[in-house]
Amino acid sequence: MVRCTTACTDNCSLKNLTEEMGTSNNDELSVNATRGNSRLSEDVSLFGRAMSDQNSVAQLSMVFDLKTKSVGVTSVILTWNNTASASYTYRIEVRNGTSINNKTANVTETEITGLTPGTPYNFTVFAVAADGETEGEGASISLYTKPSAVLDLKAEYVGVTSVNLKWTVNDTASASYTYRIEVTSDSSTDNLTSSVTESTVTELIPGTFYNFTVFAIAADNQTEGEGASISLYTKPSPVLDLKAEYIGVTSVNLTWAVNDTALTAYTYRIEVRNGNASSISNKTSTINRTEITGLIPGTSYNIKVFATPVNSTTEEEGLSLNLYTKPSPVLHVVAEYIGVTSVNLTWMVNDTASASYTYRIEVKNGASINNKTSNTNETEITGLTPGTPYNFTVFAVAADGKTEGEGASVSLYTKPSAVLDLKAEYVGVTSVNLKWTANDTASASYTYRIEVTSDSFTDNLTSNVTMAEITELVPGTFYNFTVFAIAADNQTEGEGEFRSFYTKPSPVLHVVAEYIGVTSVNLTWMVNDTASASYTYRIEVKNGASINNKTSNTNETEITGLTPGTPYNFTVFAVAADGKTEGEGESISLYTKPSTVFDLKTKYDGVTSVILTWMVNDTASASYTYRIEVRNEAFINNKTSNVTETEITGLTPGTPYNFTVFAVAADGETEGEGASVSLYTKPSAVLDLKAEYVGETSVNLKWTANDTASASYTYRIEVTSDSFTDNLTSSVTESIVMELIPGTFYNFTVFAIAADNQTEGEGASIRQNTIPSSVNAFQCEAVANMSYLILKWDCPYGGYSSFDIKIFNDTWTKNQRSQFCGREGSEGIFKTEPLDYYKTYTVIVTTVSESLTSLPVQKTCKTSITDPPVPNKAPLVKALSHNSLSVEFPDFESVNGPLKAYAVMIITEAEGCWPSKSDLNYTYNDFKQKMTATYVTYVIDIEETTSSFHSQNGHNVVDIGKGNTMYGYENGPLIPLHSYRASVAGFTNINFTMANKIMGEQSYVSFSPCSEVVSLPQDPGVIAGAVIGCLLAILAVVAIGGYIFWRRRRSKMIKVENFESYFKKQQADSNCGFAEEYEELKSAGVHQPKFAAEIPENRGKNRYNNVLPYDISRVKLSNPSCATDDYINANYMPGYSSKKAFIAAQGPLPNTIEDFWRMIWEKNIYSVVMLTKCVEQARTKCEQYWPDKQSKSYGDVIVTMVSEVVLPEWTIRDFNVENADTLESHTVRQFHFTSWPDHGVPETTDLLINFRHLVHEYSSQNPIDSPTLVHCSAGVGRTGTFIAIDRLIQQIEMENTVDVYGVVYDLRMHRPLMVQTEDQYVFLNQCVMDIIRSQKEKKTDLIYQNTTAMAIYENFTPEPAFGKANGYHA
Repeated sequence: MVRCTTACTDNCSLKNLTEEMGTSNNDELSVNATRGNSRLSEDVSLFGRAMSDQNSVAQLSMVFDLKTKSVGVTSVILTWNNTASASYTYRIEVRNGTSINNKTANVTETEITGLTPGTPYNFTVFAVAADGETEGEGASISLYTKPSAVLDLKAEYVGVTSVNLKWTVNDTASASYTYRIEVTSDSSTDNLTSSVTESTVTELIPGTFYNFTVFAIAADNQTEGEGASISLYTKPSPVLDLKAEYIGVTSVNLTWAVNDTALTAYTYRIEVRNGNASSISNKTSTINRTEITGLIPGTSYNIKVFATPVNSTTEEEGLSLNLYTKPSPVLHVVAEYIGVTSVNLTWMVNDTASASYTYRIEVKNGASINNKTSNTNETEITGLTPGTPYNFTVFAVAADGKTEGEGASVSLYTKPSAVLDLKAEYVGVTSVNLKWTANDTASASYTYRIEVTSDSFTDNLTSNVTMAEITELVPGTFYNFTVFAIAADNQTEGEGEFRSFYTKPSPVLHVVAEYIGVTSVNLTWMVNDTASASYTYRIEVKNGASINNKTSNTNETEITGLTPGTPYNFTVFAVAADGKTEGEGESISLYTKPSTVFDLKTKYDGVTSVILTWMVNDTASASYTYRIEVRNEAFINNKTSNVTETEITGLTPGTPYNFTVFAVAADGETEGEGASVSLYTKPSAVLDLKAEYVGETSVNLKWTANDTASASYTYRIEVTSDSFTDNLTSSVTESIVMELIPGTFYNFTVFAIAADNQTEGEGASIRQNTIPSSVNAFQCEAVANMSYLILKWDCPYGGYSSFDIKIFNDTWTKNQRSQFCGREGSEGIFKTEPLDYYKTYTVIVTTVSESLTSLPVQKTCKTSITDPPVPNKAPLVKALSHNSLSVEFPDFESVNGPLKAYAVMIITEAEGCWPSKSDLNYTYNDFKQKMTATYVTYVIDIEETTSSFHSQNGHNVVDIGKGNTMYGYENGPLIPLHSYRASVAGFTNINFTMANKIMGEQSYVSFSPCSEVVSLPQDPGVIAGAVIGCLLAILAVVAIGGYIFWRRRRSKMIKVENFESYFKKQQADSNCGFAEEYEELKSAGVHQPKFAAEIPENRGKNRYNNVLPYDISRVKLSNPSCATDDYINANYMPGYSSKKAFIAAQGPLPNTIEDFWRMIWEKNIYSVVMLTKCVEQARTKCEQYWPDKQSKSYGDVIVTMVSEVVLPEWTIRDFNVENADTLESHTVRQFHFTSWPDHGVPETTDLLINFRHLVHEYSSQNPIDSPTLVHCSAGVGRTGTFIAIDRLIQQIEMENTVDVYGVVYDLRMHRPLMVQTEDQYVFLNQCVMDIIRSQKEKKTDLIYQNTTAMAIYENFTPEPAFGKANGYHA
């Protein structure tokens, strides 16, 4: 039987323990139960199993009754029983997890030590035989060691009803621990559990003693360690209802209550802290009341009461009370000032806290009490009742504004109010009667003191009523009378109210008028009083009902401001020194003089008479008469008048006079002062005024004057027009009036002026129109394909009514008139009636203003060319062979312009022959393809001759069918046995497409009548012809193949929609494709002759030795003085629609500038494109060939710069170019691109595209035969790139194809090195690419997005150029 003992912590409840090896109902288990520190032992029997001896070996007895005698923190004592021999030993196996240890024992009890606290162990005991090897079955028991006691148990917080406990545990197994907290007091025990090392114990009783014990419990939730305890009191409940039962000056009585359920008694600590915390004291009490003494008067205190249970130091949080002690009573209340309605009080306070005091002043009058506060120890009490008794009590109030000390009092009367309305009822010579009022409510009790003072004495009188008579005063003497109200106490006096008076003086004597004037009188008088030295005097001035007063400090005065000519009474009163008290008056009566007349003026100043008017404002003027004195150097006359106007007659013209007017009073004797006016009589009007000379801006006037005084005259000439008035002066009888406006009506009035330079006679007038100005900047322009002329001029300065226009030549004259012209400086435009084409006319423009005309302005002009006249005769056609014929025709008349070319047209239809402009586009090849029955077979350039064309004496013969090619037309063989007719087209202007086809609508052309029908014969050798035909066919195939190869070699036409892929292909590998193309172009045109450029006389005219013009296309100057004088380094260059659209030239050298301007004049150039700066990289690239400001002559050409607009990328200049011989002129505009580096390309493509558009817009308005002159330095690189861009843009617009290679090839066939570098060639392709992309992306043409150039010209008006017609300017 095995006994096992284990610990139980659940209030002695037992649990069965089972060995791992198993138990039966016969085994006995001993379990020890613990409660607190006591141990209870209960035994349970474990019956062992019988051991069988199956192998016939003696079995050892099994140990039984294995149990724990003691379980500790690090040790266990085991006991057991065994019935076997005493020779047994025992092995105890100690197992903890995977850790196994063994211990031996010789007896049935052992202590196992070195265990880990709070850890599970299994102990197995084996009986071992005497041999030390043979073991019986083991008996086991499992258990936990006790946990260690918790450490550092403390109360983190002790409250009224809760405590926060905290502790630590150092066991390695502590992470698995739980904790039991046993809470005990005298009346209860409770247990709490916690899984952490802290716990809040709540629901405690305030102010109660508690014991808190904490036990660590192992992971089996049964095995407990020793408990750790802490004892403490909970805080009592807070003190309630703390209040001050009494607050004194140096003490306070406090009471309070405690509200809790604690059954214990409390003591109380009272903490007394003054306001600034400088002093803290404590007092204790065993009851809930106390008296705090020894406090400072008027001081802030914080008093806190803490409750502490008896026999404890645990103190609750205190309850506070803030209060002030009463201030001490104030001392020495004094009335510093007593007024009528106010009193000023002061007092003293000796408290240390008095600086923080305020004060309440109680004001008591009978039953009425009022209060006032003060922050200082003084105050003014206002709003009091005069003459009334008051009691004032002052209380000191502590800083809380509530706590008051005892009051200190003072009693007094307020002063009575000053008496009112003090006045002298009567002032006599020796006495004064005074009277006053008093409105105070207490005035019934008042008496009054009257103080009388003068310079020499003082006296006092009393009165019980508000009046008094003062007698025995000195006459004319100054007295001061002061009345004081006295309160009922007969002591308190109010402020005195005083009045000062003089006694009346004696009357004055002997008043005399020493002087009588117009508005003033001087009076004198006498006074015999002894006090008269201090007197002033009032003089009363009386006129009817009007009375005025004047004062004087002496016994005389001047009375001013009187009314002239009016009777007055003057009374003089002596006034005492106060300026008020007067004696009796003395009077005198008299008249004033009349006023001087005023505003004397001439109502009319005539030649021999004067009308005078004047004014008199005297009130008595209605009774006045007037004397007029007329004076000149020879005599004095007088005239009288009863009114203020008179006419003086019989005077001499232009003579000075003085007129004096005197006003005479109604008595007919008294006169005022005279008023004078001096003047000249008017001169007579001038005679015979006339204009001796009339010009554009001046007029010469002349006149006569017959007055005897005319030698002293000057003259004023008034010049007036509708818009202004001006005045001139002259000292003689003539004047030149200048600075007039031409063509304007003026009124000239001449006035004779007397010697005073003011008095004018009547004016004599004449009206005259100035001669109008001639027109300025007169230009005469032809209009393309029109027979009339456009006349332009700047509207002249001044006035005009119309313009007479005379147009004439040797055989014809026409007069016209234009009415319109804008403001001065604006442009007038006039279209003439139809004239003859291609005729020179002289045009004279004269400005007309009324009947006057300006100097004429003359120009010689030529009308435009147009279609040649239609010939009367048809061409003569003859058969030359079976496949050719000749066409003979006379020259077309050149009356409508010089003939430039002829085109021979073949008509294959028998019926109908009406060639038109549309037929000019058809070729021999079109005829072969049966696209047309009419085609052009040959084009004749009159300036060139070929083997198929002959001209002599005005007759021209062309061989048709020769197989040669002119321009884009093949002169192909005709068909034997076919019939043909011919017509000839004559051109005064001819334009071609890029394919060298005639542009009929853009050419001036007429067609001859059709010839008679001519039939060709049969081929004479059919067989031979067949053989030859085969050979010819073979040759034709070879020729066509060669032609195609040649065309392909000089052209790479690409459709716009395919160009981007082509561009990317050529651009690949660093522009490899473009480099190959450019390399192919190097040989283009290089073998063409340049003989003219290489002549020794011309070599100095070339800027670069390797850039020489080809002879075939060079520009030849006209009228050479020698064989080499026609040379200039320049070539005609084909544009898109004209073979001579451009001239490419080098930049002028110093010795070629005159040739350059000669070329501009001769070739009718209106646009010049300059693509270089004059100096680049310190090297001269081009001479400045234009003047800056002043006009400059270059040979026979005079050039004047009219305007210049400088922009960031280019500059625009306008020049007036005039032929010095013929005086003809026209405008040339220079487009100077300044952003293109030599041998390089511009920064962006759109910069050049915009610039080209700017040039194109202007140049398209130039005459159709006017090429655009383009130059850089050499005239090949930048120049070639610009011309190529222009052609390519038009090709994109017109054909939707691009041929950069072909365009450059064509340019190089006309001038070497055009597009000089590979970069420039790539740049051309990039420009095309950007234009096409812009069209795709924006659906607009990049070439018209001229954001830079066009915005500038919105505000830029060029010089007058050409009228627009049919898309260009003539």
